[in-house]
Amino acid sequence: MNLIDMHCDTLWKMIQQNEYDLMENPWSVSIPAMKEAGTLAQFFACFTCLEEQNMDYEKCYEQALAMIELLKKNCEKYSEEICMAGNYEDILKNEQNGQISAVLTIEEGGIINGKAQRLEELWEKGVRLMTPMWNYTNCLGHPNSREPELMAKGLTKFGKEIINRAGELGMIIDVSHASDQSFRDILECTDGPVVASHSNCRALCRHPRNLTDEMIRRLAEAGGVAGLNLFPMFLGENLSPGMELEAMAAHVLHMINVGGSEFPAIGTDVDGYSVQAYEPIQKVSDMSKLWEMLRKKGVSEDQLERIWRTNAVNVLKRIG
Repeated sequence: MNLIDMHCDTLWKMIQQNEYDLMENPWSVSIPAMKEAGTLAQFFACFTCLEEQNMDYEKCYEQALAMIELLKKNCEKYSEEICMAGNYEDILKNEQNGQISAVLTIEEGGIINGKAQRLEELWEKGVRLMTPMWNYTNCLGHPNSREPELMAKGLTKFGKEIINRAGELGMIIDVSHASDQSFRDILECTDGPVVASHSNCRALCRHPRNLTDEMIRRLAEAGGVAGLNLFPMFLGENLSPGMELEAMAAHVLHMINVGGSEFPAIGTDVDGYSVQAYEPIQKVSDMSKLWEMLRKKGVSEDQLERIWRTNAVNVLKRIG
């Protein structure tokens, strides 16, 4: 197994509790856990919570920069085990050197805060994926919502310009928190890579963070993927404890049926939510449990390799 996980919030945990680092921490993602999982590349989100920063995007931007530096320092400290990667060639080189690749992402494009040059600055600092909005309307556009009128609102004019420029750079744009109309606008605004880094299927769980079948088809046609989110809230309404693996498998099978074999990937969202004691995947090292569940459901070894690695690789090859 060579796992590419397109989303975790471990940097958010680390910036809050700075006594821990990537080698030793109590969370789901650590160097030992990734090594046990056979991780090829881990995407680390610079997620900055607006509520914690008093809804101040300037403070959020500074915190995101601090997270970028924190990851780089950890990669320097543990250089034999983990190394930064800005494209697929870097990942291959790191793999040959026996190193896990760390890929930087931004989860909350509102930190651009109307300053277009910040996109270029983030790119220069190594950011290779951006989630344009989190759970609030920002300068780029509108997020997912249970309110139909908000779901019908899309990108702002400035947002369209930023998404277009991101595509020119080769930065991956992530639709995971987008409103339905923002999703459509993003696909229309860029020829660059687009993914849903940590989203599931709305046909199986009607949370607005999940993708409709129409979205799955359109994203697949654009060469995108969706990373399976392990958060029970996005797996099923009133999901019974002990049924998480069954639900994860159901979402993966639905992605294959609707979007094709090259569509599903992994985007765990771990360390972005509290793992309950009964949940089967406590750390990324437990991902073998999902592999085995999918194998029991009839998913072939070749298809499993696509889900774990190859489908995400096809997107990574499009980074500028």
